[in-house]
Amino acid sequence: MTAFSKRLLFASACASLAMIGATAAAAQEASDVGEVIVTGSRIKRADIEGVGPATVIGAPEIAKSGIVNVETMLQRLPAAAGYSGGQGNAYWAARGWGTATVNLRGLGINRTLVLLNGRRLVNGGTGANSAPDLNTIPASIIGRIEVLKDGASAIYGTDAVAGVVNIITRTDIEGFELAARYGVSDEGDGTDFTADAAYGLRNERGGLQFAASYQVTQPVNMFSRAGCQKSGATGTLICLGSGSTAGGRASLPNGQIINFTGGNAFEPYSAARHGFQANNYLNAVNPLERLTTGVFGDYQVTDGIQLFGELLYTHRKTDQSSSPGTLTNLIVAANNPTNPTGQQVTVIQRRLVEAGSRVAFQETNTYQATAGARGKFWKDWTWELAGNYGRSTGTDGFTNIANRQNIANTLNTAVCSFAAGAAIPCADYLGPGDVSPAVLKYILATTIDTGGNETTNFSFDTTGTLLELPAGPLQAAAGVMYRKDSGFRNPDNLIVLGIANSNQQSPIKGSVEAVEGYAELSVPLLKDLPMVEALRFDGAIRYSDYKRFGSDVNYKAGLDWSVGYGLRARATWGTAFRVPNVAELFSGVTQGQLTTTDPCSRYATSTNATLVANCRATGVPANYIQPNNAILTTTGGNVNLTPEEAETLTLGLVFEPEFVPGLSLTFDYFKIDIDNAIRSITGSTKLSVCYNTPNLAHPFCSADNFTRVALTGEVNFLSSQQVNVGAETVKGYDAAATYGFDVMDLRATLQGSVTYLKEYTIVPFPGGAPIIYRGKIGGGIGGYPKWRGLTSLTLDDDKWSASYTIQWIGKATDVNAAPTALGYRTPNVFYHNAQFAYRLREEATIAVGVDNIFEEDAPYLPSFTDGNTDTFVYDLVGRRGYVRLTYKF
Repeated sequence: MTAFSKRLLFASACASLAMIGATAAAAQEASDVGEVIVTGSRIKRADIEGVGPATVIGAPEIAKSGIVNVETMLQRLPAAAGYSGGQGNAYWAARGWGTATVNLRGLGINRTLVLLNGRRLVNGGTGANSAPDLNTIPASIIGRIEVLKDGASAIYGTDAVAGVVNIITRTDIEGFELAARYGVSDEGDGTDFTADAAYGLRNERGGLQFAASYQVTQPVNMFSRAGCQKSGATGTLICLGSGSTAGGRASLPNGQIINFTGGNAFEPYSAARHGFQANNYLNAVNPLERLTTGVFGDYQVTDGIQLFGELLYTHRKTDQSSSPGTLTNLIVAANNPTNPTGQQVTVIQRRLVEAGSRVAFQETNTYQATAGARGKFWKDWTWELAGNYGRSTGTDGFTNIANRQNIANTLNTAVCSFAAGAAIPCADYLGPGDVSPAVLKYILATTIDTGGNETTNFSFDTTGTLLELPAGPLQAAAGVMYRKDSGFRNPDNLIVLGIANSNQQSPIKGSVEAVEGYAELSVPLLKDLPMVEALRFDGAIRYSDYKRFGSDVNYKAGLDWSVGYGLRARATWGTAFRVPNVAELFSGVTQGQLTTTDPCSRYATSTNATLVANCRATGVPANYIQPNNAILTTTGGNVNLTPEEAETLTLGLVFEPEFVPGLSLTFDYFKIDIDNAIRSITGSTKLSVCYNTPNLAHPFCSADNFTRVALTGEVNFLSSQQVNVGAETVKGYDAAATYGFDVMDLRATLQGSVTYLKEYTIVPFPGGAPIIYRGKIGGGIGGYPKWRGLTSLTLDDDKWSASYTIQWIGKATDVNAAPTALGYRTPNVFYHNAQFAYRLREEATIAVGVDNIFEEDAPYLPSFTDGNTDTFVYDLVGRRGYVRLTYKF
């Protein structure tokens, strides 16, 4: 490390620690917005500060960040962790490629509830998805984003386990607002263009707000950032490709492993010489084109009744490039004319380089409509009746997917022909470049899947003051609602039949339906006493009746104690739940022969007394020997799943000292315990756990999980379907600070936040060994560093503003690597971003910015072979700049 790098690291660490906190200075907005409903409550309050820990990101903060995608802003928050999708990610699965999501506390995108103006959004993606697409809302209409870092199922129902993200739209647009942004990387690629437009009109009876955003992003090729797939097994990083080679890695009858190198040549396989490098086929950033529009309106019918409505539409096209497909276990007969060995050859793995990349593509359309009325009916009591309907439909698929049946035909010389124009051409898979265009045309197809999501919601809410108490008004809220979420997906017929050279899938179709009611109280207990400036109790209860799962009751209690002298203490406790989503319930159930070890095979010779007793107790013959290593196993959704259950706890302090105007400090402890977590457990694990538990006293021993043939003892049914067996615990600390002050006729604001992850433990099933995620990264889990931070400094003048932001991702260890392996421990990573904006005239502003100023490289991680790092956590693009022009009239 250079001396400059060391100084930069030290300065960055000092800045991140000194400027602890990143809660937006929301208190300044309170006087402007009057009574508002705070995220996490249905009671109207005079300010936007509730009992639960929250972060508020205002439109000015979004503009100064230079970020154009909502998910990027949210994923930078220290409270975010784990995997979450975005258009910049190289990969994203579960029918969600190209969608934008957020994962609070790393508990999963389906445990963070996303709202628009306090109401649910339809799930995004291409069918039977589990979370909304954040980018279905035009950026120009966003007024602020409220992030509640606390469970809120008693207020909102299912999914609000880790927290709630509530996007609040603007109502202050008058006239036209236009903006255009262009960005490009230092390498001249990854260009990004965004155009935003908004128009608003308002009179004494109501108003209309129109907004639209258009974005087009060009890809960044992985090869330009990570020239090869690397390995540190030798102690130094070297290029080492995949064992799925361009010419074909194969085995001979004597066990020798060879590689075909072209023509009729072959030689002993060498990973260093023959390994396939895929990075030039991959993208570090994927292309995207998206149009988002929205209309928001309200009209005052009478002095006591207002009508309102919202309409959203988003069209998105995305794609992701992946390496050429791999053919496996091809048997080439000794007498096949393409076989130069004179022996039967088994091609273990062979890349179809002749076809080029496989491209995953998606095209989605998302609609959401809301209509309602609100008004007053007694003193300060208000009511709101609303209904909304959302639907997203999509098409996705892959190019260059091989048809297994047709591949087999091209190797069967009894049915194929080497003659030009043959209906079934014979293929030469032994050597790079040997597969002819005619064969490619015969064996390859483009798969096309269709699907969608729907949501229907009706709600009635009322809130107001019940009575006046000595310490203040006793406020209440209550409401009822109906909700139905549906999802469907129809995979390509080749995939359904298992013919495609990809994972077999079945159609999905189903819905989840509920009727719910809630009540909430805010009770002022004490006021104007020594050490008790104010003491308030908040409580909520929610009853949920699900058509499929029955009823459930959730609670929440909070205490807000204003000590005085600017010091507040706050605490919340509550229960939360998440109902299984459509895919978890209704994914098609399939059966297949999966490699499985039966612990009762040869059990009579075992020294494990528990195993012997249990095998004997289930009627397995003493001479039983597992007939083969594959057992017919059922996989897929499970209609018998029940909701996940959780308890949440937060304890916090807020200090806004009177002797330092503009300073706000917060410190919060959080803990979330999840039981009945939905997980998929392999058949081998279920059998092993069952038979090693005394007296078969484990849930895995039930007939729902496996059965045996009474006569032979052979397992004839084994389930690896998803089940409610897991438990998860996450806890840690959030600290935040905001300090606004004047310096040299400038308004300065220091903001920052930091999260310390004290524990994240998963127990996959009762009696299972705990899995520790705290401080880990990689291996399909995402990033869970112990420390994450975000700090910023902004300076504002009448004519210009400047901002500087530092994102801190703490050290972590690769979950799959040995402690001695190169890349096992990642360093602290700091991303520095800056923006300068200048008001050209009253109605026009230009802003220029640079992200990743110091070209921070992503650390090497052994778990990842493509980008050599976790592309969901670290930046692969490098330094990039942008210019943004806004005009209002």
